[in-house]
Amino acid sequence: MRTCIHNFLVLAAFTAIGLGCAAVADAQIYTWHDESGHLVLSNRRPGAKAPPFAVPGSPDIRATRAAPTSRARLFDDLIVEHATRTGVRTDLVRAVMQVESGFNPNARSPKGAMGLMQLMPATARELGVANPFNPTENIRGGVTYLRQLLDRYDNDEQLALAAYNAGPGAVDRYGQTIPPYRETKDYVARIGQIAGKRAVVSGPAIYKLVEVIEGREVVRYTDRKP
Repeated sequence: MRTCIHNFLVLAAFTAIGLGCAAVADAQIYTWHDESGHLVLSNRRPGAKAPPFAVPGSPDIRATRAAPTSRARLFDDLIVEHATRTGVRTDLVRAVMQVESGFNPNARSPKGAMGLMQLMPATARELGVANPFNPTENIRGGVTYLRQLLDRYDNDEQLALAAYNAGPGAVDRYGQTIPPYRETKDYVARIGQIAGKRAVVSGPAIYKLVEVIEGREVVRYTDRKP
């Protein structure tokens, strides 16, 4: 019975990432667990240098071929809304979401990260996210946190991504560089490949304003100098 379930899991996961049944039948499928405990499925032998990607609908499974991003269209309006409001690149937000959860709003990691942008419980509380599995709340919180990290590291996307993955404490301990963790280095590289580089454009400066309303700090961005 265990073998049957495992074979079904392998077939379902590879079907989810766009490989046909014939392709599965024609190739040797290898499985192993990565450093984070995820089950990795691949037609390459264990140890081959190939970055793993999340499988939509299967938060505990990774594969060495990227999953299609058509599900992202379901959240496009929310991504654009919150990315625009905070001044974060929409491509960066989509890439983080793809790598973190495969656009699965119900994703939960073994470490407890939740939802589309895999917010840890403490981070979700700090950002006022009551239900991390609600796409609207999760995206708002995740993009806000990403904006905070970009502000902390002077808009350095690589450092912000490293902090998103390993925590800002780890980035600071290593002199504000990407920590020498294999998972974090792969994470930053994978998102960079998906999102591309930040374009440098000329135009008006963007100013960050912090207002205290009813005892709570409210951050907003404007192109008008205070």
